[in-house]
Amino acid sequence: MDLAQRRKVLGYSQESLAHALGVDRTTVSRWESGRNAPQPPLRPQLAEVLQVDLADLDALVTHGEQPEPLPQRSVGAPLSDDDSPGDTEDMIRREFLRAIAVIGTPTPLPPDEAERLDEGVSRGAADFLRMNGHLWQVYQLARAKGSVVPVVRDQLAAMDKALTGRSATQSQALCRAAGDLFQLAGELAFDNNRYTDAVASYSAAASASKEAGDFDLWACALVRHAYVDVYERRYREAADLLSAAERVARRGDSTLSTRHWVASVQAEVHAGLGDLTACERALDEAENVVHLADRGHNDGWLRFNGARLAEERGARYAQLGRLDLAEKTLTAALDQDALAAGQSFRRRGAVLVDLALIGARRRDPDQVVSFGREAVQLAQESSSGYVARRLRMLRAELDQVVRDGRVAALGAEIDALSRLSRT
Repeated sequence: MDLAQRRKVLGYSQESLAHALGVDRTTVSRWESGRNAPQPPLRPQLAEVLQVDLADLDALVTHGEQPEPLPQRSVGAPLSDDDSPGDTEDMIRREFLRAIAVIGTPTPLPPDEAERLDEGVSRGAADFLRMNGHLWQVYQLARAKGSVVPVVRDQLAAMDKALTGRSATQSQALCRAAGDLFQLAGELAFDNNRYTDAVASYSAAASASKEAGDFDLWACALVRHAYVDVYERRYREAADLLSAAERVARRGDSTLSTRHWVASVQAEVHAGLGDLTACERALDEAENVVHLADRGHNDGWLRFNGARLAEERGARYAQLGRLDLAEKTLTAALDQDALAAGQSFRRRGAVLVDLALIGARRRDPDQVVSFGREAVQLAQESSSGYVARRLRMLRAELDQVVRDGRVAALGAEIDALSRLSRT
């Protein structure tokens, strides 16, 4: 019996086994194909999940042969062909969290030397934050989000090295920069359908933000973590995370839009649970962002400024089955989006899919095809995993109008796009 057979006997898919271990599905796939072997720190946990001892695990992994020792590579070293973004980012995350955990009482230094060291760390953290801000802008504007991954990985590795050996006081500024960048790493993983990696990055962001004492940064990490459950329709789990985010955000800066963003995502969860009253109450709270000076955002880890609230409200009405209200709101949002320069591909794609969904629920093939095809084209041009996921939601409802040949063709296009986005 090999590793794949043992996994199947126990009823695990590659995705569920990866989730149990905190790794990406592609990592499990490489173990089973023999391209890579599980790293030593993961072997005890893998053996426990598969209900075997370590000797039997070695036999499953190597098919009875002794495994070759894996080469050791330092953080930040160039990737080989067998490395994946998930493996590298997981190693950086673990090293960073280990560095936070082992920081102890600093060794006393002469006052002048200590002051110079603290100034140097502050300058370094400020440099990291400036670079992070630039990377968020590049990410937001990039058609292919994956193009940002190598730079983010290098920045994470550099930040990890900068933290090593620092005292608790000196590490705080660097932790804030890390809480920022780990959120961007999570966004990149999520957009590429690497949900396990996204959750791990958001968790690391929350830990680093908490260590930094930055409540708004911490709350935003929790919101992004909750998004994974929202898109998997695990609304109860998302609601728990958002309740924690709400409590943390209350301790943050009232001039920032953090608590309003929390409310906006809570509205989506309430809609998923079928609670119209709670949904509208959360949307009303989110709309209070308009009273903040400059809408309280930074265009980086906190981008919520209320500009999307019309389409958010329309999407929630569609989610709740209030189709007339939804269509009116979403059409206005789409027209406004067309007039505005530099709007997000993800944003327009989401509105297009929602309008196509309304057409499917009305069994209106013209509406389905008109908006659905434009969304598919946008997903193809931008390589957006987010829009592709929304289109899969549309695909699930096309059977209601599939007798129309144009709708059947659209379904085939979405299936092809889904296969491509998962490779």
